[in-house]
This record gives sequence, C-alpha cells and structure tokens, in this order.
Amino acid sequence: MSSNAHTNKPVIGITVGDINSIGAELIIKTFADNRMLEFCTPVIFASNKTINFYRKLMNENNFNYQSLKEFSRLNHKQVNVFNCWEEEVQITPGILNETGGKYAARSLAVAIECLKNGEIDGLVTAPIHKKNIQSEQFNYTGHTPYLRDAFEAKDVLMFMTADNMRVGLLTEHVPIKDVAKYVTRENIMAKLAMMRDSLIQDFGIDQPRIAVLGLNPHAGDDGLIGEEELKEIIPAINQAKNNGILCFGPYSADAFFARNMHSTFDGVLAMYHDQGLIPFKSLATGEGINFTAGLPVVRTSPDHGTAFDIAGKNLADHFSFRQAIFTCLDIIEKREIYAENTQNPLKKIELASE
Repeated sequence: MSSNAHTNKPVIGITVGDINSIGAELIIKTFADNRMLEFCTPVIFASNKTINFYRKLMNENNFNYQSLKEFSRLNHKQVNVFNCWEEEVQITPGILNETGGKYAARSLAVAIECLKNGEIDGLVTAPIHKKNIQSEQFNYTGHTPYLRDAFEAKDVLMFMTADNMRVGLLTEHVPIKDVAKYVTRENIMAKLAMMRDSLIQDFGIDQPRIAVLGLNPHAGDDGLIGEEELKEIIPAINQAKNNGILCFGPYSADAFFARNMHSTFDGVLAMYHDQGLIPFKSLATGEGINFTAGLPVVRTSPDHGTAFDIAGKNLADHFSFRQAIFTCLDIIEKREIYAENTQNPLKKIELASE
C-alpha cells in the first residue's frame, strides 16, 4: 500500500493519456470539484506545463495543484502533479501526431513504476490513441495487454462495468476475420473463471451468475449457422458448471440485450469487441467504465476514446472519467474486505467456537 497510513484516502494515480486529446480536460474538470479530494488523493502523471496549458485554455480557476517530483512530498489535501518530463513540448489539441503518443507512453510507464512500488493504490487511465503510441516500448493494441505484461499476469479480462450491467470480452482488439479461432473451450473457461473471481473479489458478489453469448447469429441455430456453439461454447459452459461456476447460455446476442436479460445476471461474457461494447455503451449511457480484471492492482478508465474532434474546445463530458475514479475506489475497498474475510479462515472458526 502507499504511504497513506495517516489518512484513509487511497492515493489514485491518473495518467494524462494523449496530450493532444481530451485527457487533461477530463482530469481538470473532474478535480475542479474540490469534493473529490474527500474520497482520494489524486496524483496526475504529466507535467506542470501540460496541465497549465489546458487550465488556461479552459479558464478553470477552481482547479489547483501542487507540483511533485518525489512521493515523500505528497499532499493529501491537494491535487498532485507528478512531473514525468521537464522539456518544452508543443501541445496541439485535436491533432494526432507522434508527440501525443510519446508523452502518453511516458505518463503510463512512470505511473506503472509507482504502482509497482506501492506509491499509489490504484490507477485511472485517460485515453490513448492506439496508433500513435506504438514504439519499441509500447507494442500493444491498448492498455489492457500492456498492463497484463507489465504485471506479468497470465491473462486479464477487459471488463466493462456500469450500475446496470457488466460485460467482459473473450477477445479484445482482434480483427473480425480472426475472432472464431480464439473461441475455444480453454479460452472461454479461463475467462469465465476470471470473471467469476473478479465478481466475488472486486464487486463483492458471493455467488455470481454469468451469461455467455453465442458467436454466431441466433447462437448458431443448433449448428445451422456455424458450429462454434456446439463444438466449443456449450462444452465450455458445461465444464465450467462442473467446476462450480454458475454460467448459462449460449444466448443469441441480439435478443439478449433487447429483452433486458442482462439485468438478471451479474456478468455477461461476449465473444468479441463490438458484440459486447455496442449494447454496453448504448445502455450504460455515459456511466460505463473499463476495468482490467485479473491484475494484482486496480486499473480503470472511461469507456470512450481520445475524441480529437472536440479536444481543446472545453466540450468533453467528464462523467465517465469521474465514474472510473469512483469505481477504482470501490474495487480497492472491496478487495480489502475480501482479503480480510479470507486471510485466515481457521482463526475465524476458532474465535467463533470460543
């Protein structure tokens, strides 16, 4: 844990994302509301000059911060900006270029080091652009696989969560033509186990019920429209049930959300990106966030991208970003409760019998 023993507030690291996108605006709008400091101590991984540029552009006088170069000087009563670079950087809001990607990667790399060192308790990431962030240091399709490797996790689950639903993805940023080859019994069972564990540990649901969507239209129509359901998905569901996971399906993806069936489950496993994210973003109405399940640390992000078309115009809606911070705090708390409840079951039995 971070050095926050004298406060009960978690220290939340926040990456700035692409410096030409809406990331800095989201951060400034969120923390211009001083009430946010009652819940957490924010540390923004950027530079003073970047934050000042956007604060001036937005004419936001309610946003104040202190500059930080080492965590021993962390101020729990203020927003902290941890300087990840000192050099002059040209900021061009709304422009997709190498500079935006380079400093997004720098912010992320420094934040992850601090997360590994226990200097921050959780991480909220502002959006990056998957193309301009590519380099020798960042050769990934997004935050999720990058974090998986940074923390040497065997696998992770991209888990979209909102008050009214939670949707996990079997495959993330995979071309449609390649999706079917990842729809295997082993992959489905692994993701179901991760989703079950996350729902218990991160969301405090004791016996989670999980719905599994089919890959093909009408969930394959008994093999008439593709065989993945019969050969891979149904055997995976049956085996997972034998392993004690309460999972059901496969359901036809179109009818599932249209009939509000997601509301009767704690989690939904979608087979590919758009199958899960189109209904999620349509129904979560700005409250959705992205959580990376399966990591030893807590990382969340808003459920939208860089929005270059409105960057620098003070139009960005910070609701999903603020929700990502609250969800990060919630999951940190749920994990602590779970750890306390499971740390020494024998001891608890002894105490109960005395």
